[in-house]
Amino acid sequence: MKLTSLRLVLVALLVIVAISFLGGTAMWRVLGFGDDLSIDGRAETVREAPVQLGNGWSAYGGDEGGNRYSAAAQIDRDNIDDLETAWIHQTGAFDGREAARHRASFQTTPILVHDALILCTQFNEVIALDPGTGERKWEYDPQVPIDGRPGNEFTCRGVAHFAPPEPTDGACQARVFVGTVEAELIAVDSETGVPCREFGDAGRVQIEPSLALRWPGEFQITSAPVVFEDVVITGTSISDNLRTDAPLGTVHAFDAVTGAPLWKYNPIPWNADGDTRVGHANVWSTMSVDSERGLVFLPTSTASPDYFGGERPGNNENANSVVALNARTGEVVWAYQIVHHDVWDYDLPAQPGLYQIWHDGAARDVVVQVTKMGLIFVLDRDTGEPVIPVEERPVPQDGVDGELLSPTQPFPVRPEAVVPDRLDPGKAFGVTLWDKMACGSKLRQLRQDGLYTPPTVDGTLAYPFTGGGANWGSAAFDPSRNLLVINMNNVAQSVHLHPNTEAREATEIDHDAEFAPMEGAPYAMSRKPIFSPLGLPCSAPPWGVIAGVDVARGEIVWRRPFGTTKDLAPGGLALNLGMPSFGGPAVTGGGLIFIGASMDDYLRALDVETGKELWKGRLPAGGQATPMTYVWNGKQYVVIAAGGHGKSGTRIGDHVVAFALPD
Repeated sequence: MKLTSLRLVLVALLVIVAISFLGGTAMWRVLGFGDDLSIDGRAETVREAPVQLGNGWSAYGGDEGGNRYSAAAQIDRDNIDDLETAWIHQTGAFDGREAARHRASFQTTPILVHDALILCTQFNEVIALDPGTGERKWEYDPQVPIDGRPGNEFTCRGVAHFAPPEPTDGACQARVFVGTVEAELIAVDSETGVPCREFGDAGRVQIEPSLALRWPGEFQITSAPVVFEDVVITGTSISDNLRTDAPLGTVHAFDAVTGAPLWKYNPIPWNADGDTRVGHANVWSTMSVDSERGLVFLPTSTASPDYFGGERPGNNENANSVVALNARTGEVVWAYQIVHHDVWDYDLPAQPGLYQIWHDGAARDVVVQVTKMGLIFVLDRDTGEPVIPVEERPVPQDGVDGELLSPTQPFPVRPEAVVPDRLDPGKAFGVTLWDKMACGSKLRQLRQDGLYTPPTVDGTLAYPFTGGGANWGSAAFDPSRNLLVINMNNVAQSVHLHPNTEAREATEIDHDAEFAPMEGAPYAMSRKPIFSPLGLPCSAPPWGVIAGVDVARGEIVWRRPFGTTKDLAPGGLALNLGMPSFGGPAVTGGGLIFIGASMDDYLRALDVETGKELWKGRLPAGGQATPMTYVWNGKQYVVIAAGGHGKSGTRIGDHVVAFALPD
């Protein structure tokens, strides 16, 4: 989703500034700022955080359950003003790859393994750094080609670590797994970076080697694999909306030592009659593991194509679902569907959070799933049944000819959606009357019946847009306060279906243009954010928010605009309008939230109790990644990848930045 149009024009910003000084609150409301999303509350401590969460960062999500929480408390609310840059490491990822610079996003979150900080670059290089100095210890480069066009950019969000319980002699006693843009799973020695020769073919396993692709990169791995005992499990990322006979969204499990295949799970078994072949429902985001229960939790995506489901009748069970599998066998233990028969690209983008909430004096293990729609589902870890009740509510009908919509969709009774799903044309945003009227006119031309309004030929409002609500950055959880911390986007999008007689050939698909042929379906699709003539979103600010949600009570405790115009506006004008964000938060025992993500180049520290900003540190490039924290030799560090996000138009780089308190 291209957001580079958010590079605000000078005249618009000058008008905004003039109005802010001269017009007062009443004028802001006239211009569309009337719907204030802010909630000012304070999260309460309910218990001590569980000891087992520790102060390291052993997996992409902090721990195997994705808590993104560290007990480290050396940096706290009293000394946060003293935080300073400790070291900066440049990976050199673009050396010899400048041609791919703006097709890449540095989204990695490092993990701490023994005496090394290990991460992957945009081009699937694996690098180990000294945790205290940032100096390079070793690197491995799989030499992925850059002449392809990956459907989801060149990116690698993280790696996974495996250490056998009973070490043997030789290399690769412990190993690091990484997936690639070529859909290979690679194992390297965690001490040296040398490929583990006994794993697959000299350290590599090709996912679906016989798959016929339209181009290199149609089928790739973007998120970190997960490990259960001696089983390594990976999903895949597949280009959306190209064709109905798209690759299947199969999840693969391999022996972590030999690379031998162990099991496969296809989320869409309802195509097994052989008369129709429906693809996708893949797991492109991050999975979670509960080692005690022996379960792996999958956030599945939409069946192909995303915007027309007439060829795939029914609810498409286990697509758009949280699916709990036996991690040893791949058998389904339970599944809970979040969206029935999805035709909105509302796949599950975030890691299922395996949290322990404290309610009525007792602990309860839950799975929390945040969504693109701004809704939050809280499920029982053992059964998948909702802990906070969910209602099946009627949703808009009358889709295009041949569509078979679900009459209802699941809605949690609480909390309310973190971002709105309706946009009154009369309250369209604009910094001038002309701008506002133009936005109102655009919105009136679109069908808008609330969440789950079906795509149409004449045009439909998609709000929130397909970038969320929530996205791959996922959420963080403070177990001492039952507090889920999540950043979400608040941008509108128009979606049009085009009869296939008007569609371009599939070979002309351009992901940046947001046109897709949906070959094999009776319609093609186009979509784009809804902007004013001055290049600003037609939805009123904030265009990005961050919220703290008590998941035991199902209540939004606080919610605030998140991100400024600092690195988008001419002259560096930093208006606190709230900006779209990609990347997620991390929470610490020091009562702090650390988050980059927004379209200005900062790492921020917020008060976990209130969400108020306490500190921000300047980054050399966009921080569209999730930070992590750890304690090394008695000192706490906070680390973030600062390399920008190609589709968002933020500053591109190859930096890994660590912050710490001065000695």
